Amino acid sequence: MGEDVGVRTFSREDRARYREKVRRCLDVFAEMLRESRFDVDRPMTGLEIELNLVDDDSLPTMRNADVLAAVADPAFQTELGQFNVEINVAPRRLAGGGTAAFEEHVRASLNAAEQRARTVGAHMVMIGILPTVEPEHLTAATLSANPRYALLNEQIFAARGEDLPIAINGVERLSVTADTITPEAACTSTQFHLQVSPAQFADYWNAAQVVAGVQVALGANSPLFFGRELWRETRVPLFQQATDTRPEEIKAQGVRPRVWFGERWITTVFDLFEENVRYFPALLPVCDPEDPARALAEGGVPKLAELRLHNGTIYRWNRPVYDVLKGRPHLRVENRVLPAGPTVLDTIANGAFYFGVVRALAEADRPLWSQMSFSAAEENFTTCARHGIDAQVFWPGLGYLPVTELVLRRLLPLAHHGLDRWGVDPGERDRLLGIIEQRCLTGRNGATWQVETLHRLESADHLDRPEALREVVRHYVTLMHSNRPVHEWPLP
Repeated sequence: MGEDVGVRTFSREDRARYREKVRRCLDVFAEMLRESRFDVDRPMTGLEIELNLVDDDSLPTMRNADVLAAVADPAFQTELGQFNVEINVAPRRLAGGGTAAFEEHVRASLNAAEQRARTVGAHMVMIGILPTVEPEHLTAATLSANPRYALLNEQIFAARGEDLPIAINGVERLSVTADTITPEAACTSTQFHLQVSPAQFADYWNAAQVVAGVQVALGANSPLFFGRELWRETRVPLFQQATDTRPEEIKAQGVRPRVWFGERWITTVFDLFEENVRYFPALLPVCDPEDPARALAEGGVPKLAELRLHNGTIYRWNRPVYDVLKGRPHLRVENRVLPAGPTVLDTIANGAFYFGVVRALAEADRPLWSQMSFSAAEENFTTCARHGIDAQVFWPGLGYLPVTELVLRRLLPLAHHGLDRWGVDPGERDRLLGIIEQRCLTGRNGATWQVETLHRLESADHLDRPEALREVVRHYVTLMHSNRPVHEWPLP
């Protein structure tokens, strides 16, 4: 949803014209796939990290416009809420020291941005859900100034026709209603991008779906929301509910949600774009003047603007991306399952694990998804979001077992092999995967550290919940800047 869309209203004619244009884009996309018109020579990887902004009291601060002006770096952009910003990291290859270069670049960019943010009274926090977010921080006034966010909010509620219920039953229970989509702003994520060829896309997307639950279990960092301890990765149910365009009657009819794991393994990237067009009505029916068929016939590269905008309003946990860079079209798998944080080093380790495992699974002689139902992969995803690093998961040939045992016995060796296939420096490979190994051995990730810290502050220091949550954030920010991996973080 990165397109700039001005304030406007949409007519029935706009929607009919947009539907026809999206279908024309889909036909052109199919033709491009048949003609193999995609950049496949030097596959790149990319990274995006969404961040929270807090004040000196560890509370959300609605200062992203001031922060972005102070940072003055085009890599930093607005996000949905005024207490959010996002950094888009330049793509690079993994071979050699690619992972180390990612880490060095992100640390330098964030350190520089943090210094400038402090000049306007703000601090940046990499965390899945900021523990100090409360309902008063998530109102219509919270939306960032870019008109596309107000328009998206308006269109989602027009489709629903009623307020959003948010109900999450975890360790504690939460039941509230929202009259805007701003609860989505509480969900800050890390997104990994992996460029793949059309011929390889289905294998990589299927592999990413297989491992999504494991990623969430290892990287869970969102256990607290509105003052309650909920799921270990509360971001998952919150994001699903905060952007749901379906009233209860429509849900009962089996209409798919816009935040979607999917429902089947695929055989081609076209399956995903075709499902998007077939199942989901337009939220933002904005038409581009380009005729994609004419652009292709004249030897150009179509933007497929309507197809891309539509795809950007359907929030698959592993999303297909069509993009054009330097006049060449390419395809990416956008992996959206992980929260932000806790540190840059943890983030890069999560990326190394993901890139390694998906390559090993995608290139396996016998695809794992041929031995596993799609519903089992979705069940793993939900279970891991609920229980985090303590989850039990299903794996073909092993049955149900602790996710940490699966990673140590089966997936870390695959990740080693996959990173070797990418040409990652062996020292970097071992350093980053060693962090994942230690998380499994210690049972400590961002979610467990937050919860254990909260309980200790409440019991030992006799702090009330709001004060304890502020202290959790204060300790978290200090340790985040240390760049020590989270499994080494001490409790206060």
